[in-house]
Amino acid sequence: MTSSKTVLFPHVPGIYSDEQVEAWKQVVEAVHAKGGFIFCQLWHVGRASHPVYQPNGVSPISSTNKPISDRWRILLPDGSHGKYPKPRALEASEIPLVVEDYSRSSLNAIRAGFDGIEIHGAHGYLIDQFLKNGINDRTDQYGGSIANRCRFLKQVVEGVVSAIGASKVAVRVSPAIDHMDATDTDPLSLGLAVVDLLNKLQDVNGSKLAYLHVTQPRYHAYGQTESGRQGSDEEEAKLMRSLRTAYNGTFMSSGGFTKELGMQAIQQGDADLVSYGRLFIANPDLVSRFKIDEKLNKYNRKTFYTQDPVVGYTDYPFLAPHSRL
Repeated sequence: MTSSKTVLFPHVPGIYSDEQVEAWKQVVEAVHAKGGFIFCQLWHVGRASHPVYQPNGVSPISSTNKPISDRWRILLPDGSHGKYPKPRALEASEIPLVVEDYSRSSLNAIRAGFDGIEIHGAHGYLIDQFLKNGINDRTDQYGGSIANRCRFLKQVVEGVVSAIGASKVAVRVSPAIDHMDATDTDPLSLGLAVVDLLNKLQDVNGSKLAYLHVTQPRYHAYGQTESGRQGSDEEEAKLMRSLRTAYNGTFMSSGGFTKELGMQAIQQGDADLVSYGRLFIANPDLVSRFKIDEKLNKYNRKTFYTQDPVVGYTDYPFLAPHSRL
């Protein structure tokens, strides 16, 4: 969900206007009516956009002037895929305005009734563009050292915590994921630096963040093969366990989990919570299927990011009534 008036794909929902807040209230109320909880993920894509989606056709903003490489393509309004354009590096004086966008959007989310918000600082989007030294080539206070590269994330989280309270705020990061060219020469040190700054954050009442969400290095976008992996299983496990051990709070993990891998992560103490995305999209009754070891529906990646109210959204079959728990 976008945190300002810029978007990445056609028809991406936002939460920056009163009209959007009112529309989201219906969604939130429906979730609460079923006894569920719902967090709003605030997502600013930065350079992972295109002038066609920007107000007045301007260049997308980032930590850098470097575009995303030709390895990646962006979905355009006509359904074709094009190259990512050259972004515009934010001036240091502009960054407080972007931080304010996050704070305002978090307040809108609470107005809409969400139980909290998750700041998307992962997968090569705006915050990750500041965190990773494979992207961030700045020479000011937001570039160079790990502490400087973490400064933008720190200011965003502090701003949102000040607006809605720490207990309603979560953060998602992916120090070892190279999605959208988001590489770093030392992902473990970067991840530990992020954990250290988040451990120190609390609101005026002494409350800590709701959770930290870290994507497993085995995550692969667009169905990439195992050959695209950057490190060994042992290295990946070391990184995740180091972050989990260092973080003083609830730790969520995601990225390629099966039922068995999710249970293993919880049982071994590698995570407090496990997030499922693609499997939940295709299986609205995923929990019931896990409980009785029922076969899962296969997901259709081509219908993940559409605005259709049915196709790819509500058209996956449920279990027969007598099979549900």
